[in-house]
Amino acid sequence: MEEQSYAKHAKFVPLFHFILGGIIILTLGGSVFNLIRSLEHNSGRLVGLLVAAISFAMFLLFVFCRTFPLQAQDRAIRAEENLRHFVLTGKLLDKRLSVKQIVGLRFASDGEFPALAQKAADEGLSPDAIKRAVKNWKADYDRL
Repeated sequence: MEEQSYAKHAKFVPLFHFILGGIIILTLGGSVFNLIRSLEHNSGRLVGLLVAAISFAMFLLFVFCRTFPLQAQDRAIRAEENLRHFVLTGKLLDKRLSVKQIVGLRFASDGEFPALAQKAADEGLSPDAIKRAVKNWKADYDRL
C-alpha cells in the first residue's frame, strides 16, 4: 500500500465516486430534461415525473450512503482521539475542538498530538491547517 501523507490521504473509489456518481448525475439531468419536454408536449407527464423522482431518489441515496457512514466514523474517531489524548496527557480533549478538527488531528503522531490539539483549540485552526501542521504523519488506512 502506498505511504500516506497530507498530499495522498484522501480516499477515492473510482467506480463509486466517478463512474456511479457520473451515471447518477447524468440520469438525473436527463430525467429533468425529459420531464420538461413532457410538460411542454402535454404527454407522458406522469412517466416523466416518476422517472425524475426516481432519479432524484438515486442521487439522494448516492449522497447519503457516503455521508452517513462518514458521520458515524467521525464519532468513532472523536472517541478514539479523546482516549488517546487522555492516555497521553491525563486530560480529555478541549471542548472547543470541533469534530472536524479532531478528525484532522488523528494524523498527528503521539509526540506532537497534545501540543497540536492545544494549538488547534487556542487558534481555531481549520481541519486542513491542522493536517498541514502535522510533521510526523500517522497514516489512517481504515478511513472510508
